[in-house]
Amino acid sequence: EATGTTKKRGTKVTFRPDAQIFETTEFSFDTLAQRLRELAFLNAGVTITIDDERTEGKGHKFFYEGGIVSFVQFLNQNKVSVNDKPIYMRGVKDGIDAEIALQWNDGYSELVFTFANNINTHEGGTHLSGFRAALTRTINNYAAKSNLAKDLKDASISGDDIREGLTGVVSVKIPQPQ
Repeated sequence: EATGTTKKRGTKVTFRPDAQIFETTEFSFDTLAQRLRELAFLNAGVTITIDDERTEGKGHKFFYEGGIVSFVQFLNQNKVSVNDKPIYMRGVKDGIDAEIALQWNDGYSELVFTFANNINTHEGGTHLSGFRAALTRTINNYAAKSNLAKDLKDASISGDDIREGLTGVVSVKIPQPQ
């Protein structure tokens, strides 16, 4: 029997590990908070909170309306950006939903995070190799059409050069992952 109504919505999960099942029952709050922050970035507009009941008042609330664009800005927050706003693309084809956010900074290293169904794919995968190939091809085609690469003659700009200083997030949602 319902005793009242509420406008609250969502899901609450409380997790208490069973020592008979888990080897470790003590978890790192920082590790869990980092993963939940990541999930909030990957799911724009979703609020995720974590509370550590072992320590009074220890908790975080994560909400990023900008999704992976906010993620790239977060990753670049202590760097000098080359393009003010991250470039954002999204497309759906054959049931696969792909999102990409890119922003270059004045550094030399590439920092690209890839995700398949919200799982960080540290090893890369076809979504990373496909992204890199498409980015290199697109920049070279643009340079050729705009006559920006006239000093290169028949050569092209290398993928490593294009990705220098790049911070990016590639997120794909795949209906039947392998």
